[in-house]
Amino acid sequence: MDAYDTLKIQLKASPKIWLITGAAGFVGSNLLEALLELDQQVVGLDNFSTGHQRNLDEIKKSVTPAQWQRFRFQNGDVRDSATCEKACEGVDYILHQAALGSVPRSIENPVATNQTNINGFLNMLVAARDAKVKRFVYAASSSTYGDHPDLPKIEHRIGKPLSPYAVTKLVNELYADVFANTYGFKTIGLRYFNIFGRRQDPNSAYAAVIPKWIHAMINNSPVYINGDGETSRDFCYIKNAIQANLLAATTENDSATNQVYNVAVGDRTCLNQLYEHLRNFLVDQFPHLQEAKVIYRDFRAGDVRHSLADISKARELLGYEPSHRIVEGIKEALEWYVGYLGGNRMETWPAQQQQAKPNSRGDIA
Repeated sequence: MDAYDTLKIQLKASPKIWLITGAAGFVGSNLLEALLELDQQVVGLDNFSTGHQRNLDEIKKSVTPAQWQRFRFQNGDVRDSATCEKACEGVDYILHQAALGSVPRSIENPVATNQTNINGFLNMLVAARDAKVKRFVYAASSSTYGDHPDLPKIEHRIGKPLSPYAVTKLVNELYADVFANTYGFKTIGLRYFNIFGRRQDPNSAYAAVIPKWIHAMINNSPVYINGDGETSRDFCYIKNAIQANLLAATTENDSATNQVYNVAVGDRTCLNQLYEHLRNFLVDQFPHLQEAKVIYRDFRAGDVRHSLADISKARELLGYEPSHRIVEGIKEALEWYVGYLGGNRMETWPAQQQQAKPNSRGDIA
């Protein structure tokens, strides 16, 4: 039994009170669902700027009525300090996911990104400190590595940020460190690497690559690749991120607190490989993909060329062990994407796809 399995048993036996900011968003709603399934008490905070009521409605249908009764929702904005104070009352652990994501959005509107990601973050830190919350776990970002060329990415080696979004995420880490040193407040930052999975909105103007491509592919729309398609990422399924959050919040290892960790798989997949993998999974349901071709265009400003995480620190100090590599995560998430976008439910998978396995490095081949 690994550390995460042990933790889930412990939480079931001794429920805690959790606050999730950004609870109606992609990562936040998945955290909410996981915690309710463990019979935890959860407070959710969201202003629906990027989150959706439909995510909460979907969770209500997926958990039992008794579990849903353990959830209290607060409609509010982290940019308002009084809202943050109210949300933190009586809470054991905070999972801070509220942010304006997206590199392109931050380039278009750096002020809005700064207000939510830095001012809102500081409001939450102060409120959590004053409420004497046991642990503050926050969504950091792999964008913090900036222009540092080394692979794999190791937590203590970063470069210069390449976008306003990356600046805000670096500032979050700096503030968390100051609060640890100045106030003795325990925080943990999780540098997410290209998280994907259910409830990741494919219709947003700033949609991540996997839902955006699936949306285009099943609707026979053009699929664009920025650059030559050899840009690579360490794609990480949402269940890995859930595991990292819960382990970080509850760790009893003092040396594990006031740290930042990579949350990834430790595998690298280029965009050309990703496209072929998605097409192979979808083609039997959508035959037009037999002849589909991608359209290549210019590289996008602010994007890093390659990303690959070293996850040894999270393994050693938190007991983190990713349960899903990219091929397993896509297979599990794809039915939700297709169903959400109005396609056929993928209830019967071709035998060769059911048996699909990653190669020795877990890359898409």
